[in-house]
Amino acid sequence: MQARSVRSNAVPSDGRPSAGETRPALSTPEPRPQLHLVVGGRARSEEPSGIARLVTWTRARRLPVVHIVIAALFLVSSLLGALMLRTQMVQNSFEASTVQESIGRLTQDVEEDQSKLDALMMSLPDKAQKMGMVPQSGSISIDLNGYTPTYDKPKTQPTR
Repeated sequence: MQARSVRSNAVPSDGRPSAGETRPALSTPEPRPQLHLVVGGRARSEEPSGIARLVTWTRARRLPVVHIVIAALFLVSSLLGALMLRTQMVQNSFEASTVQESIGRLTQDVEEDQSKLDALMMSLPDKAQKMGMVPQSGSISIDLNGYTPTYDKPKTQPTR
């Protein structure tokens, strides 16, 4: 068996340099790009503004102005429609709350009147007895089937 020896200038098996060792540069770095001044550019005062800029932009893009106008009208109409719908919803909500409040008041009035009626009906037998009325002992029914009225002859006055 032979003994293994380790050399200090040996490269590890994974191909990385050991600590403190540097690799030599393989190639020279590329030069950085340089900035240059462009002469003859458009002056700031020549730039169109507002509608003229929009028209030049549409001509450069080959889009007709009609498409932009239609899109703007669509957006404005959508905004107005949403605003009108929201306003109508708020108005309907207000009316619904007013109707609910009115229904609540009317229900309370009906309940008060019903309680007064119940109290009057409970006191009715006592008031009838105070007036001298007696409760009915049996039921009486009248059958009008076959009824023929009898006509009396007019009475003549006796002569004197």
